[in-house]
Amino acid sequence: MKIIIAGAGEVGFHLAKLLSFESQDITLIDTDKECLNYADTHLDIRVIKGDSTSIAILKEARVENVDMVISVTSSETTNITICVLAKQLGAKRTIARISNAEFIENKEEVGFTKFGIDELISPEALAASEIELLLNQSAFHGSYEFEDGALTMVGTTLSKEALFVGKSVREAADVFPELHFMPIAIQRSGTQYTLIPRGDTTFKEGDQVYFVTSQGGVEELYKLTGKVKEQIKNVMILGGSKIGFKTSCDLCDHKFRVKLIEKDKDKSFDLADDLPNALIINGDGRNVELLQEEGIDRMDAFIAVTGNSETNIMSCLVAKSKGVRKTIALVENMDYFQLSHSIGIDTLINKKLLAANNIFRFIRKGEVVAMTKLNNMNAELLEFIVKPTSEVSENLIKDLDFPRSAIIAGVIRDGIGMIPLGDFYIQAGDRVVVCCLPKSIKKIEKLFL
Repeated sequence: MKIIIAGAGEVGFHLAKLLSFESQDITLIDTDKECLNYADTHLDIRVIKGDSTSIAILKEARVENVDMVISVTSSETTNITICVLAKQLGAKRTIARISNAEFIENKEEVGFTKFGIDELISPEALAASEIELLLNQSAFHGSYEFEDGALTMVGTTLSKEALFVGKSVREAADVFPELHFMPIAIQRSGTQYTLIPRGDTTFKEGDQVYFVTSQGGVEELYKLTGKVKEQIKNVMILGGSKIGFKTSCDLCDHKFRVKLIEKDKDKSFDLADDLPNALIINGDGRNVELLQEEGIDRMDAFIAVTGNSETNIMSCLVAKSKGVRKTIALVENMDYFQLSHSIGIDTLINKKLLAANNIFRFIRKGEVVAMTKLNNMNAELLEFIVKPTSEVSENLIKDLDFPRSAIIAGVIRDGIGMIPLGDFYIQAGDRVVVCCLPKSIKKIEKLFL
């Protein structure tokens, strides 16, 4: 695929890095010479210094021949302008990063496609949605929903209380035949190696495991993993950033009791006006005395979303030491992901990764309608719509030439999620969720073309 990325900031560079690893034909445009030099020396891509809203620059990038233009500069008006120009100049598909979530909520009404923008991506809105989902699945450290919860992915670390520790996947299925979940990826304690489980794979204490469940299956997983579902109602949020504001809005709408701490005085007053159902506190969230005064020990969850990763991590550790059950920190440094569980934070989220996941589904071949990368793991979860011409169509799963480094995690048919076994018959129109390692992605894509 020929792809132009406008904006060599954190999201743009991260996307260019991921796509260059897959041998995509990438052109990165930015006005910042330093950012471009770094990208040019570290990645196998073409770089152009200049303003992406310049028609001459877009033509230099051969926009008329590209499959996709992804505009992820820090300015949403710039991103919208770039996508409109690129579409008029011949780009097949355009994606704009925006910060105003209203644009996404009213996408159909406004009709962005009419003037040349195919998709809108808001990293802030994605992060807020991720946080709310994590609070709803409080005992798990990673969550993702397909088709409004017809299938749900959750991640957890197995403790010795988990009923299937020491059993193989096949043995666990025999012991609990009525259960509705599928283990899709395992990372052994102390390793960086991602394993796609087969029937003879044994669950071990300390394993980080991702499961896909149908509706109701999450409750079963609570019992089997020895986790306790705790009601989360009192939430403290550190940082009145766009993510902090959007998260507060969403949580207040769902009847959570929210306290938001913001350091800037003027911003605190503005937030108090815009969030009448939340308690806004003007103060420094790094101050342990302030946190204690505001009753951090009575909070069910603590969410740190300031612009400083280290502040977010340290304040979450303070919250954990005060007995807060669920902690979520926003981090910019991808390397911190490997540390989250070892240092005691429940979940780290990253805007770059969320935005990249969302954009990646438009790059995959076959009709991909959803995609996510598993935190801490070298695996992807993809949702395909089965076409009548797809190789998987009108076939039993056990008869497919499916790579061992991939697994069919679930199928959604007529809005109902199902956990399929080998004798499941796939039909055209089914939505099939597949978990796979990078080396098997091309083969999987061919099966769904």
